[in-house]
Amino acid sequence: MTEPTSAELDFVDDVAAFFTEEGLPYIAGRVVGWLLICDPAEQSAAQLASALLISRSSISSTMRLLTPSGLVTGFRKRGERQEYFRIAEDGWSRMLAARYAKTSAFREVTERGLAVLAGAAPERTARLAGVAELYRFLEAELPALWTRWEQHRAARTPVGGEVGGRGSSAERP
Repeated sequence: MTEPTSAELDFVDDVAAFFTEEGLPYIAGRVVGWLLICDPAEQSAAQLASALLISRSSISSTMRLLTPSGLVTGFRKRGERQEYFRIAEDGWSRMLAARYAKTSAFREVTERGLAVLAGAAPERTARLAGVAELYRFLEAELPALWTRWEQHRAARTPVGGEVGGRGSSAERP
């Protein structure tokens, strides 16, 4: 493994800044940024810590945050005790599918809130009504968008290739 260049670390920091705005800790964003461009594509905790100049305990905490979304996956190589991490082949799709799958659940929450506020002044219900309308729209539109994404991904994936990754309609939001 080669040491990251200054330009590569700038990119890593740009990814981290983006994800920080999305509510992710800065170190988690740096890990995602590095895993997007590192060589080899899989990195041990020690390699990540060395490349990003952060502690191994920070890597451990970060992986507990990143792996449940499916974006980052951990695995062990046969005969080795250490765990390696990489961006999952279809990690971005799985992460977004999980997020979009929550659309219906939050729409239901907003509908319950509107029921609680039944009869309240329109000024009081307007904010919640706007959110409910947005989530009803997303719930109706996202499945078609996801289907188009799957078709696009399948069309550009060579047979046996990894360009588009795996995925099924079961992932569909």
